[in-house]
Amino acid sequence: MKVSVGQFAPTGSVTENLETIQGLVAKAKAEGAELVLFPEEAMLAVSKISGPLTAAVEGGWSTFVQQLSFIAAENGVAIVAGGYEQSGEDRPYNTLVVLDAEGTIRGTYRKIHLYDAFSYQESKSIKAGDVDQVPIFEFGGLKVGVLTCYDLRFPEVARRLVNEGAELLLVPAAWFKGEHKIEHWETLLRARAIENTVWVAAAGTSSAHTIGHSAILDPMGVPIEYLGDDAEAVVTTDVSRRRIDEVREFLPVLVNRRL
Repeated sequence: MKVSVGQFAPTGSVTENLETIQGLVAKAKAEGAELVLFPEEAMLAVSKISGPLTAAVEGGWSTFVQQLSFIAAENGVAIVAGGYEQSGEDRPYNTLVVLDAEGTIRGTYRKIHLYDAFSYQESKSIKAGDVDQVPIFEFGGLKVGVLTCYDLRFPEVARRLVNEGAELLLVPAAWFKGEHKIEHWETLLRARAIENTVWVAAAGTSSAHTIGHSAILDPMGVPIEYLGDDAEAVVTTDVSRRRIDEVREFLPVLVNRRL
């Protein structure tokens, strides 16, 4: 299955971001992509909106999902993208929506580990999702698991997905810039791939405050495709079970576990 990651700098306008997504999906389709992953804040960047986040989310989420469905169906490409969904409270969820190539919603994932670190407090404005979620979907004959940004720092999240059969982990993010932050991002992506012998595709926002650095890594943790802080770009590669089988033949860490 050919998988793309799309990197861009979301604005505070859902409409503008959808236009960018539509253009990037067209590029990914031209490269043969069957699934395209977009960043955590693909719907809108919190730092770019004025007024309460709940007001921006009200109506914005439904518009975002409906238009993503149209883009997916129009291009015949599955899409995974992040946004903000009403929770019924004054703090919305940080949510990924998963759509298939017909534009059908296959499911959602609400971020469970909120970024309360490095002097930032995401939990002040965002409601955490249910920790019992195990978001696994099947695309192109592969089982795909999803997690969001700060979830990457918790190896048990990825391992739980792999225990449920995930062969490709999708990681949308808005990874903040800062000392050692690029090194952390790259190291954690490689670690999640290596320790689980699975593919990892990561889409980051690229902005004044976030690092970009989207990548697709094979089950040995080797970056097959990689972006720097490019403002807007797509990379695509073929993600195969054969490569997983090859790696697990000589590196059977999942079989060798002693629990």
